[in-house]
Amino acid sequence: MNHENRDRLAPVLILTAGTLWGSMGLFVRRLGSEGAGLSSVEIVQMRCIVAAVLLFFYMLARDRDALRIRLCDLWCFLGTGLCSIIFFNLCYFRTIQMTSLSIAAVLLYTAPAFVIALSAPLFGERITGPKVMALLLTIIGCVCVSGLLRGSGALTLPGFMIGLGAGLGYALYSIFSRFALERGYSSMTISFYTFLIAALGTVPFVSAANLGRAVAGSPSTVGFIALFGFVTTVIPYLTYTRGLQGVENGQASILASVEPVVATLLGILVFHEVLHADEAAGMALILGAILISSRAEKGA
Repeated sequence: MNHENRDRLAPVLILTAGTLWGSMGLFVRRLGSEGAGLSSVEIVQMRCIVAAVLLFFYMLARDRDALRIRLCDLWCFLGTGLCSIIFFNLCYFRTIQMTSLSIAAVLLYTAPAFVIALSAPLFGERITGPKVMALLLTIIGCVCVSGLLRGSGALTLPGFMIGLGAGLGYALYSIFSRFALERGYSSMTISFYTFLIAALGTVPFVSAANLGRAVAGSPSTVGFIALFGFVTTVIPYLTYTRGLQGVENGQASILASVEPVVATLLGILVFHEVLHADEAAGMALILGAILISSRAEKGA
């Protein structure tokens, strides 16, 4: 009964993760160049450090055994931490520099296609008609939400390839997490080692002096960074990884695409951004994809 309830709750957990990831803009605007002056990679490192520290002390107090991993399984966590978190962020930020924010966002959201393509041979997940339909609606919806149809961002071949690299890296979290889950690790253990490794992996790309200035310049920034890490990292990655126990990788990736919908809505409600017709259509398409994906899972 517990397993059945967990499976039933899995799509809700994935949607919760996507919703919280969609709230990142609220934090990034304050921590970024216009606020505390942190670079994109420095913001990523702060998220990883906060997540690793919070998870470590929680596990130390509640379940020390969850801190133990087998050395032969270390590759799973190197995959989630380096190949996913670090690789996708570096590719994503580089794509933004080479093209435009809208193009980078669309290329990032090719991730569900990579997840579905990789999960078929690796985990035996079927590529069904509803899954393909949901994937197409998701990609088209992300194109609309990004505002790319209204923009004129130039796209070069190197920018396109690096952007696809961001999508692949984003997808690899689902792949490596599934391997770790199948080896008996909890979502807590997977998340902790993911962010510990990612925090260490970002060291060569950040300025310790700049981080020190940002934190020392405003004591409230420390609390804000802690909240940022908890709300946009600890909770969503725990719920997403837990949700993977109850749904296929491909469905999870499509459900998590609620993120740009939430980000757009928050931009309208909090920052008074204008909702364009293509954005509204894109949100409808993404929500339609989520509905198709959810119904397909129930009928499976």
